Amino acid sequence: MLSLTKTELREFMKNKLNTEAFRADQIYSWIYRNAGEADFSGMSDISKAHRKIFGENLYIGRLEILKKQVSRDGTVKYLFGLHDKNAVESVFMKYKHGNTLCVSTQAGCRMACVFCDSATGGLSRNLLPSEMLLQVMSAQRDMNVRISNVVLMGIGEPLDNFENVIKFLELVNSKDGLNIGYRHISVSTCGLVDKINRLRDINIPVTLSVSLHAPNDIIRSGLMPVNNKYGVDELLKSCKDYADFTKRRISFEYVLINNINDSRENARELALKIKNILCHVNLILINRVPGGNFSPPNAKRAEEFRKTLEASGINATFRRKCGDDINAACGQLRKKSDIF
Repeated sequence: MLSLTKTELREFMKNKLNTEAFRADQIYSWIYRNAGEADFSGMSDISKAHRKIFGENLYIGRLEILKKQVSRDGTVKYLFGLHDKNAVESVFMKYKHGNTLCVSTQAGCRMACVFCDSATGGLSRNLLPSEMLLQVMSAQRDMNVRISNVVLMGIGEPLDNFENVIKFLELVNSKDGLNIGYRHISVSTCGLVDKINRLRDINIPVTLSVSLHAPNDIIRSGLMPVNNKYGVDELLKSCKDYADFTKRRISFEYVLINNINDSRENARELALKIKNILCHVNLILINRVPGGNFSPPNAKRAEEFRKTLEASGINATFRRKCGDDINAACGQLRKKSDIF
């Protein structure tokens, strides 16, 4: 049911259940006030007969909090159990500008970026819109706060689950639901050019975050297998088209890896390739993952990279690191189905 808009639910009530369409409004309001409720037994403003009908024909999904970890910096990581014994992780972060939840879009990931733990075990399946929505609702209820910002940067490649992600965006933005503004939502991608172009054409005013991580095909193909299909030049052309069409700034994510992609020459090459794109560069010091052989550059080398970009006219800042002590930082999230 949580994968339906109010309009779709009204049509279902009228055409499938042969009942009044306004019942959808009652249910919609109730379910968003009571995130995590799995049945209609507590819905006191409708008759028992209606509760029975709804209970037999409408399924309300829920997530189980299998594990909750709190970082020394206040970041909270949830391990949510899904109905089919898959599991995903979500991360709650508190900022001055509001509360942010990092949401997973797939159980696992098939992109196989070598520095990211989320691809461990490959892809199990796509998440439904409701399962993405329930991550927000469940964390919001557990923390007893309003979540005002959403980043689709958890487990999975959002644009690899395109249709469900677009539906989630519609649902989470709905004024009848959580009412989180599109401009407070970021959608990440490792560079699926065909899907970036589709997102451009839909023109939903979210922030597009592109995981670039290298200035050329030689380095990027060694880090990200997706680059063998969509090379750097093709990806950046798509990004420029996106920014020119939507008039919205793209965020390029760039993980700094010692002696791999962090030299001044790399920075100059990167600046030259993105100088005509409306963008910002988010620099991230790589986080260690189990079995990983990569390490971050020292502070001086990392700052030299940033200053080289800045000197070339590229705005670049370091992303605040959250929750690294509980493996909640960038690249550290993973599905842990073995918890069962």
